[in-house]
Amino acid sequence: MKLSEIKRELSTLENVAFVLPNGSYVPEHFHVTEVGLVTKNFIDCGGKVRKETVVNFQLWDANDFDHRLKPNKLLSIIALSEKILGIEDYEIEVEYQTETIGKYSLGFNGQDLMLINKQTACLAEDQCGIPASKPKVKFSEMKNNATTCTPGGSCC
Repeated sequence: MKLSEIKRELSTLENVAFVLPNGSYVPEHFHVTEVGLVTKNFIDCGGKVRKETVVNFQLWDANDFDHRLKPNKLLSIIALSEKILGIEDYEIEVEYQTETIGKYSLGFNGQDLMLINKQTACLAEDQCGIPASKPKVKFSEMKNNATTCTPGGSCC
């Protein structure tokens, strides 16, 4: 989800609720402790220089049970961040503390903001020799069979 999309959705909501990938909710008394601009400059395993920029939201469960972040307040935090940091319409990445700091993509289901698990991936599969898919082998077409297989013969 891009920044423009969350701003559009927040303008229609009465409450802000984040749902974790397991279906549980971030406690409703959470705080947004950061809205920032994060740029990552790196070299992938194929030697290509890359740059990624995201808008980062950090959520924190403060055990402040009287706190409730309303959509208008979050919109004002976003507006201030855009003005001061020069944030543009980038994808949003959300950080939330579970066993460790988790990083999530953000989606919307029509009512709640959905934290979506992020996955690592090789960005240069063509350079690393990773096959696109595992080759399929039919056992019936294999030349070696049980009568010719010998210990140490690497046929099984």
